[in-house]
Amino acid sequence: MDELMKLSAETLAPLASRVATPAYDRSALTPGILHIGVGNFHRAHQAIYLDDLFNLGEGHDWAIVGAGIKPFDAARRDALQGQDWLTTVVEMSPGRTDARVTGAMIDFCEIDATRIIAHIADPAIRIVSLTITEGGYYIDAQTGAFDTAHPEIRSDAADPDSPQTVFGILLAGLRARRFAGHPPPAILSCDNLPENGHVTRAAVVGLAGLISEELRDWIAAEVAFPNSMVDRITPATTDTTRALVRDTFGIDDASPVICEPFRQWVMEDNFPLGRPALDKVGAQFVPDVMPYETMKLRILNAGHAAIAYPAALLGHEGVHEAMADPDIAAWLDQLMQREVIPVLTPIPGENYHDYLATCAGRFANPQVRDTIARLCQDGSNRQPKFVLPTITEALAAGKPIDGLALEVALWCRYCAETTALDDPRAETLARAARATRDDPGAFLALTDIFGPLGRNAALAEAFARAIDRLWTGDARAVLRDYLNGETT
Repeated sequence: MDELMKLSAETLAPLASRVATPAYDRSALTPGILHIGVGNFHRAHQAIYLDDLFNLGEGHDWAIVGAGIKPFDAARRDALQGQDWLTTVVEMSPGRTDARVTGAMIDFCEIDATRIIAHIADPAIRIVSLTITEGGYYIDAQTGAFDTAHPEIRSDAADPDSPQTVFGILLAGLRARRFAGHPPPAILSCDNLPENGHVTRAAVVGLAGLISEELRDWIAAEVAFPNSMVDRITPATTDTTRALVRDTFGIDDASPVICEPFRQWVMEDNFPLGRPALDKVGAQFVPDVMPYETMKLRILNAGHAAIAYPAALLGHEGVHEAMADPDIAAWLDQLMQREVIPVLTPIPGENYHDYLATCAGRFANPQVRDTIARLCQDGSNRQPKFVLPTITEALAAGKPIDGLALEVALWCRYCAETTALDDPRAETLARAARATRDDPGAFLALTDIFGPLGRNAALAEAFARAIDRLWTGDARAVLRDYLNGETT
């Protein structure tokens, strides 16, 4: 192995003999995007597209300024500041490992609302983008609308000059921008949410309406919230990740990222102050993102959920290990073929069966080292977005839901059994899941997750059959029953 080098601007030149490095002068970049939520996905996705564009010699006025409001954002900022905001991104595929150092981010403001507001108010910032997770949008599960009664939202409405939430900070920045006479930036969600632009707009406009009708109306009329669909499997960084980068490439990176080779980004072309020419580096700009994001949410994201819980119950730790289990691989394929794809609206030029095969191949990639534990986390936020909408539509169309009900039952059984449930509603989920031994309806009665769907008689019946089998039998046997066409 070559001599170990600490990642920094000073070591970029010697590192160029080992890995790909920026082919542009980072000192000549100027900011155009403020990104809130500088996690692994952002650095393996949006930052990569911009790095590719900058390498073409274009868009150098669209560099990223990072931001965050959570305690873990401070740790990420400290790590990246120590290496001049650079990140090593490693693409993992069977038989091949490729690394690059990306330099599209040129700053990361301090974890302070006032500093973030100042950046939003800066007219140089023409896009504010977000990756704040699916659970960060204050959605009321029962109504699907923005939750104006949430205590954190109420707090920001009562004291808009000292905001604590992302949306309170966005509002304060937009107000400052308006006061200074500058047009507002586009607000671009990069989270896995159906119609994420509309969801973001509802949150910002909804909070604004609690503060000022005039502010609400101005934002509704003047601020663009384009929908987008993003996709790239990006596992969490661990000591193993850091060791891989160190031992394979001789780079000492405190916060590297590993990911799969596949990536996709589809956006509505609605950016009033302009946008980087990301279509030159593989992004798609389309009139309507919804069909693409529905395909991704209902097949890829729901597919992750479908394999996660049986895999955990059967003792698998790696996603690729789970996909090597014939019962789990067949369960994923049959659930999607029988109950998910038939509900989807066709997209001209897209083949859902081919897309499913691509997703299955991505899941089976042993080099990505994605974990079942990561797929299992945050189910109370993910299930309502990835799985429950398909159940709702299948019920409305009179189509079968036995497999979809089994997926919910597998999640329930996992919540009852695991001692390390990683979910903001962990205690409530575990208690309700354990209660289904005697009362199958206890889990579906969690209205903050299932809403009115939990009261549907057909779902209740199918779920009761599935959870009873999972309590009295073995997860593998239940999967095989489904594969063999047995539902009772």
